Amino acid sequence: MLKDSYIYLRNLRFHAFHGVEAQERMTGNDYELNLRIQVDVSAAMVSDNVTDTVNYAEVYTLAKDEMAIPSNLVEHIAYRIGKSVMKRWPAVCSIKVCLTKLNPPMGADCDGAGVELYLINDKTEGL
Repeated sequence: MLKDSYIYLRNLRFHAFHGVEAQERMTGNDYELNLRIQVDVSAAMVSDNVTDTVNYAEVYTLAKDEMAIPSNLVEHIAYRIGKSVMKRWPAVCSIKVCLTKLNPPMGADCDGAGVELYLINDKTEGL
């Protein structure tokens, strides 16, 4: 009945202190995070119980905690967020993590710069 299902969180906003340059780590910057989590939600569809799915409020907390840890690269932060979600919910098949620095210090007029990762959970690969 259910081929693919996803839990998503869109346009989460954070102010965090990441960057290669010292100034970025002092003043911080605004970031936008989008997550698309592939997980079977068929049990939750029937049970109406949050324990049968990925709780997106808990996903937000995991992301917020990872965003609070200063890092040089958005690639590193995005990877940590994806791995944290898969560690907490081993049934997650894959996760797409899009992390954008909204005002990158590169002298360009743009909406942002960032990274998009597609991580596959080794425990569920091939299911």
